[in-house]
Amino acid sequence: MAVTGSRMRVSRRGLLIGGGAGAGLLVAWALWPRTYKPNLSAAPGETLFNAYLKIGTDGRVIVAVPQAEIGQGVYTSLPQILADELGADWRTVAVEAAPLSPIYANKLLADLTGSEAMMTGGSTSIRAFEAPFREAGAAARALLMKAAAERWDVDWRTLDTAEGFVLNGPQRLSFASLAEDAAGMEVPDDLPVRGGPNNRLLGQSLPRIDLPAKVDGSARFAGDVRLPDMVYASVRQGPRGSSRLVKVDRDAAEAVPGVLAVFEHPRWAAAVATNWWAANRGVEALSPTFQAKDAPDSAGIEAALGRAMEGEVASVFEQGDAASALQGPRAFRAHYSVGLAPNAPLETLTATARLTGDRLEVWAPTQAPALARAAAAKAAGLPEGQVTIYPMLIGSGYGRKLEVAAIEQAAIMAMKLERPVQLVWSRIEESLQDTLRPAARGTISARLDERGSILGWRSRIAAPSTAAQVMERIGAEPSGSDAAVAGAVPSYGIPHVAVEHAEADIGIETGLWRSAAHSYTAFFNECFIDELARKAGIEPFSFRMQMLGQNPRLARVLSAATALGRWDGGAPGSAMGIACHSAYGSHVATLVEVEVSEAQRVKVVRAAAAVDCGRVINPDIVRQLIEGGIVYGVAGATGAPIRIEAGLSEQRYLRDLELPRLADSPEVTVEIVPNEEEPGGVTELGVPCVAPAIANALFALTGRRLRSLPLVLGSGA
Repeated sequence: MAVTGSRMRVSRRGLLIGGGAGAGLLVAWALWPRTYKPNLSAAPGETLFNAYLKIGTDGRVIVAVPQAEIGQGVYTSLPQILADELGADWRTVAVEAAPLSPIYANKLLADLTGSEAMMTGGSTSIRAFEAPFREAGAAARALLMKAAAERWDVDWRTLDTAEGFVLNGPQRLSFASLAEDAAGMEVPDDLPVRGGPNNRLLGQSLPRIDLPAKVDGSARFAGDVRLPDMVYASVRQGPRGSSRLVKVDRDAAEAVPGVLAVFEHPRWAAAVATNWWAANRGVEALSPTFQAKDAPDSAGIEAALGRAMEGEVASVFEQGDAASALQGPRAFRAHYSVGLAPNAPLETLTATARLTGDRLEVWAPTQAPALARAAAAKAAGLPEGQVTIYPMLIGSGYGRKLEVAAIEQAAIMAMKLERPVQLVWSRIEESLQDTLRPAARGTISARLDERGSILGWRSRIAAPSTAAQVMERIGAEPSGSDAAVAGAVPSYGIPHVAVEHAEADIGIETGLWRSAAHSYTAFFNECFIDELARKAGIEPFSFRMQMLGQNPRLARVLSAATALGRWDGGAPGSAMGIACHSAYGSHVATLVEVEVSEAQRVKVVRAAAAVDCGRVINPDIVRQLIEGGIVYGVAGATGAPIRIEAGLSEQRYLRDLELPRLADSPEVTVEIVPNEEEPGGVTELGVPCVAPAIANALFALTGRRLRSLPLVLGSGA
């Protein structure tokens, strides 16, 4: 994709994979392959500088971004890093999706995937790519200054750049006029880093590059792709896993006006038509019947979690001797649980596939384009080299767009029909086949001393190994690390800690959800901390602060959030609750104020959050991500419980999920705590603290301790 000014245009040049050595600038540059020829293509009038940057004769600075734009602002924040180091004029910066190449691997996710591959997730974009983007900008800046120095006959090290020009006192030459000469020069061994506060772009709330096109409708998503002779498809599938198609009504489907073809696959059935409405009516008339073996229901899922809690466990973290520390008076235990949670993205899974000769092209929203290409190639029976993936803008669904089912289905149909096929899953199909955040259970034990400090802590969490499931599903090979209990180690100074994971097979395929395991481990921990504070007779803020001497960054955001939200101590009837959490190299604290309606519905009236994410690239984007994460967390905490029957969700429409609407959303205030440490992740950071803060606020308001998500008044301890 390319973005120019307020317009966004789709490029069909393929895709780049991101990465680079993540050490300091000079060290990292020394590790770059100097002879690498990037497969990033240059159009007429564009000069290629390196794998991340082109400069046009019209003055555009075109940045190739290897991470998917899911709404998290990565098409702005990563170019902002490069443009700052280059000395570019932000008004001239454009963006396009980068092509497949190993140099762009997201190395921070290598442990999850078992290989260095392109992937967007885990709040890693800035952490993984800040150094390579700075290097790319610094290298191009040096070349431009060398080219200008030759024209002016001066030492290039005496020059500077700003607003798209190389400067020599009052003299200036534009990047566009120097680009062709500069690109042919040698990059110096020691790259100068821009210094000083003048003419800098980092730390500024620059306007997002992707938003104008999204607002005026010119941005192209996968469902906007239109190709000559294209047909449209809709699918129906049985329960994920072992279900098999056993019967369809082909005659009824083929009788629907506009239906052109019907597909029967062991795992799914589809209708293809001249328009999507006809295709969807056709697949409904097809009335596919699936046979599912041992399809689980909600009761079976709960039973599986119960068995896991009583079965074998793996030690995840040990510090000191928790078993001994828990022996004695003032020991407490609590049991918590979370239910399945939906992704419910506005954009359902979709893909467009076209076969031209022996080459297959696929347009799709994907967080893992290399794996998506492999999946399409396997489904089509083609070598990967004959498949091209065009990554599109993604309409939300953090983790959901790792899934490749729609890509595989579109590829199969395009190969069979030998004409372009656009497959769009219906809202019902998206709901039924949503890879839900797993259900989980947690039991935490702790013991207090006479002063109210925690002596020992032990937690046991039963949950599926969802990350491993997802990687296996999309064709990656996990390295064996398990993220099912990420965030379970408490952020406080507790001398004796043990964390255990009980592997749970709940019989249903689960998926990555925004903040993943942190969404339930933070709920377990921060609710229990609040309970311990009440047991100790200490105000919840003070109780936390006394244990944060070794985590000053978390202590600082907790202080900031309580001041911002006007914390009243959480006494009975206050309706306020707090929670804090460290994750993704960042720290966050959230205060919420709630109210309960006559119908016993929970509403979050306002939320105040403070975040320390290290060095900030774009403050507005940080605020947007925290605000969005808070609303996401409210939806997960107060929406309808997901019920499973015969392996499928009973909730089929967005209205069934009872998600908060705009009128129900809280007033949100966000404070960024300044810090010049290395950047941390933000996209998923706003979610984990919300549910425990709401539960803690409800206890203060009602005196009832809710230990299960979603929070439903009428249930309790």
